[in-house]
Amino acid sequence: MPEPYEPSAPTGFGTDDYRCFLLDPELEHDAWLTGTNVLPGNPDVVHHVILFRVPPDQVARAESMDAATSGQGWTCFGGTGLDPVESLDDAPWLGAWAPGSGESVHEAGYGVRLDKGSRIVMQVHYNLLAGTDEDVSATQLRLMPAQRKLTELKTMLLPAPVELPCRTGHDDSKLCDRDAAVADVKQRFGLAGGTADGLYFLCGGRPRPGNVQSCTRTLSEPATVRGVAGHMHLLGRSIRIEANPGTDRAKTLLDIPVWDFDNQAAKPVTPYRLRAGDTVKVTCRHVQWLRDKLPAFQGQPERYVVWGEGTTDEMCLGILQVTRP
Repeated sequence: MPEPYEPSAPTGFGTDDYRCFLLDPELEHDAWLTGTNVLPGNPDVVHHVILFRVPPDQVARAESMDAATSGQGWTCFGGTGLDPVESLDDAPWLGAWAPGSGESVHEAGYGVRLDKGSRIVMQVHYNLLAGTDEDVSATQLRLMPAQRKLTELKTMLLPAPVELPCRTGHDDSKLCDRDAAVADVKQRFGLAGGTADGLYFLCGGRPRPGNVQSCTRTLSEPATVRGVAGHMHLLGRSIRIEANPGTDRAKTLLDIPVWDFDNQAAKPVTPYRLRAGDTVKVTCRHVQWLRDKLPAFQGQPERYVVWGEGTTDEMCLGILQVTRP
């Protein structure tokens, strides 16, 4: 980042700030990205960081969004805001940082293509519950010349709903009503607050309150899984990603029986080939009793928890690093 940034709640509500910073790696030639390392300047307030590629044909739009917002960067709940709908099967993610992560280096022979003139968006999620001190975060890139014959990596995102009701005896808060909780998320995060309901267009079904939620996706094209990660927030208890569950080709790609928010590093896997028509299922378990254990929830009202961008909201996200024929 070119200068310090002081985070604040951009809508005037809530305890979270998502800010996108436009960075220029000054690519004078096409290149392969073979690794990333995020350096959070103020780890106390940096909740997580995602790096997005900005191809040359989107640079002008990114610069316009940056210039239209006072201070450096722009507010970006959800994605970067550059694409109205970002593809889940070919997400523009280049890398990510969350507590427990370190430098991420791709396996030899693999990389992500970056065209000459591309930029990087560094999306930083600031947890304002930890303060509003200034931050200067950075990222480092490992690059190889485009002439090297590498296999291109893609990122697939597998989100699933969160429908965690209030506990019996703790349900007198107005936010224990689902409609009120969703309205609160929309007030804090704008259009991104609609994800809680939008996920049912992707996953099917309808909202059903419970600790365990899942989503099964059917692949439209073949892919080979080479790395896997999961993402939840503080109320997450376990996460599992399965390929072709219930069939003779069933394979567990990720199984974290006790979620540790401070250890979200991606994990390489033995390559697993997915065919067109195969299914991938992500399942998450969240628990409300962790509210009594964690300092972040002190003073926070009890609520029906749905998918939200905030530190004390929740997510259920599987992340696959894949190659395609």
